[in-house]
Amino acid sequence: MSVQAEGTFYVQAIGLRPKVHVSADGSGVVGHAGARLLADLADATGLTAAYSAALRSLRPRGTGHDPGRVATDLAVMLADGGEAIADLAVLRDQAEVFGPVASTPTAWRLLADTDEAALASLRAARGSAREVAWLQAAETGEGIPAARAGGRELPGLVLDLDATLVTCHSEKEQAAPTYKGGFGFHPLLCYLANTGEAVSGRLRPGNSGANTAADHITVLDQALAQIPDAHRHGTDILVRADSAGSAKAFLAHVRDNRKRGIRTFFSVGYAITEPVRRAVRAMPDRLWHPALDQDGTLRDGAEVAELTGMVDLDGYPTGTRIIVRRERPHPGAQLSLFDQDEGLRHQVFLTDTPYSGGGSAQFLEVRYRGHATVEDHIRCGKTTGFGRFPSRDFAVNAVWLELSLAAIDLLAWTRVLLLDGELATAEPKKLRYRLLHVAARLTRGGRCLRLRISGTWPWRNELATAFYRLAALPRPAG
Repeated sequence: MSVQAEGTFYVQAIGLRPKVHVSADGSGVVGHAGARLLADLADATGLTAAYSAALRSLRPRGTGHDPGRVATDLAVMLADGGEAIADLAVLRDQAEVFGPVASTPTAWRLLADTDEAALASLRAARGSAREVAWLQAAETGEGIPAARAGGRELPGLVLDLDATLVTCHSEKEQAAPTYKGGFGFHPLLCYLANTGEAVSGRLRPGNSGANTAADHITVLDQALAQIPDAHRHGTDILVRADSAGSAKAFLAHVRDNRKRGIRTFFSVGYAITEPVRRAVRAMPDRLWHPALDQDGTLRDGAEVAELTGMVDLDGYPTGTRIIVRRERPHPGAQLSLFDQDEGLRHQVFLTDTPYSGGGSAQFLEVRYRGHATVEDHIRCGKTTGFGRFPSRDFAVNAVWLELSLAAIDLLAWTRVLLLDGELATAEPKKLRYRLLHVAARLTRGGRCLRLRISGTWPWRNELATAFYRLAALPRPAG
């Protein structure tokens, strides 16, 4: 940096980094040491054992690597930020920390040998591990946190469904042109808003419709099957989706779940049709009310009105309500011709939450708007496995998606069970940078292998505390 004093320039010295000499002959040092936390958590929740039981048929002679352990290692690798099967080398080449890890060809064979029946078993195994994780959360803390909207907690659980496009840069089975002009897959996913767990997902061709009721029903049913019995029955479960989830058959299915003792409700987007436009224009100004922000304060320039009774909802479940929000568009917002004519941006949604019990239009609108968080979950999920599919074979990629969901769950359980403060809500990128990718030194003493984190690492105490909490978790019987 140059400074001037009385016409003279002085150059401030720049501190030099110490010189280093690099060699590739080190020993007793490991990288990605924090990923051991994920591997141990998979064991502590019973995920590894459940995977082993689910894939037992793929190891008929009882020799070689246990298929369940291979599946767990793949999930840990994806949670740690790996993008390809070859990235298992990070775990495999540090056997003192991670134990024996399968070779790349062995991992490929596992994916190829996992048929539809074995894939269903993997889903069931993940559900059993989730039940353990939720019990551990209840015994060691306050349990599963509540989702929030409008400055208050939402009762029960909140499921968010959304589809996303995944680009393929080579020919893969069932990859197809997408509606946005790309080429690839169009998976449909379901996240639990309370924790960020990826409870279900369905890999689909790129040309699959966004509003396919059958796919929404399948993904929702798989998500409900993932929720432990104690929470699935007797707990309010809100199902949110964008306008792709407004198909009458899907909403009827959401309502029909109540006949099976599952208290599901819906809050889904709705297309702005001509009847909706007429109703919006006919709505008196006195019936528009200020909208809310997620912290419960008033949202500047936004208003909410209820259109129930003004728009024909024939064929939708009894008690369906229709609500609209209008607001000044932000710069760059994509506006329809109707929005341009009105000078305001409009969003419409349907819900079957009744008026009683806090069902005001203002609160229901801000609750529905919370569905947008699923886009952040999907963005993070694409860095945790399903942003890049490894095979030309569709069935292999479907297994890869399931293991990606397991990886996302491991990260979510880590936040809920083992972390506090800022890290308890951190995205995967921050967790990897601060905790999972840390280097450590291996030492032995007292017949014990010690993982020694640098005393100058900024988050050493948080990582050490997470390992202590992990060791203290109650384990499943057997």
